[in-house]
Amino acid sequence: MAASNSAPVITVFRGFPEKGCYTWSPFVTKLEARLRFGGISYSVEAGSPLKAPRGKVPYITLMHDGQSQSIGDSGLIINLFIESGYLNDLNSQLSPVEKAHDISTRALLEDKLYFYQGQERWIENYYTMRAKILGGLPWPVQVIVGNLAYNKQVRTLRGQGTGTFSAGEITVFRANIWESLNALVSAAQAQYQDREGPFWLWGGDMPTEADATLFGFIVSALICEARSPTTKKVVNSYPALVSYAGRIHDKYFPDYERWE
Repeated sequence: MAASNSAPVITVFRGFPEKGCYTWSPFVTKLEARLRFGGISYSVEAGSPLKAPRGKVPYITLMHDGQSQSIGDSGLIINLFIESGYLNDLNSQLSPVEKAHDISTRALLEDKLYFYQGQERWIENYYTMRAKILGGLPWPVQVIVGNLAYNKQVRTLRGQGTGTFSAGEITVFRANIWESLNALVSAAQAQYQDREGPFWLWGGDMPTEADATLFGFIVSALICEARSPTTKKVVNSYPALVSYAGRIHDKYFPDYERWE
């Protein structure tokens, strides 16, 4: 797609019919946060993984110059928007070391915590997850598709490695990650003691890509009902994490229902 100064018409398909609220998916909230950080307007619809370009949410349709394009994967969508000039590259001002830290933080969330959450949601709390994700389908179809989704998750988690650990071991792994993230956020918060509004992981006046991702995972942990009480309790036990997400919510998502 060639760079253009005209604004595209964007629809974000989130996999959930509700509007005016966050979804359980950290990647949906990550994408929405990234668009709002860049001042990009968009509308939301439920959509379906069955219709998604890569078989998962979020995905978008983009109307531009009379042409429609469907794009999947939150990271690829963001990269395309940066390349097309719709979004600024938030990481362009980071040093090489800071960029490495940013990528590492995103990898910790997307390539580690995500799978621990998958075990928690799809294996330990399968029926709650099925009721939410597949609630719009007729009951017999829910059972059939739910079983397919469950078996796919089992295979994925086993192959990735998470499925080889016990639920208790994974609980400890998740807690360790949140403890490490809290240390990062607490250090950042200390730089903004006399400032109102959002504060960012690496300091400065603007967020980076890691901020959008971290915000998505914090919100997901606080609102998703298909999880053990431990996860929400752990996140809520870190005031810096809750404050970090709350300030971003207040500035960029005032139209959304806030978590309890």
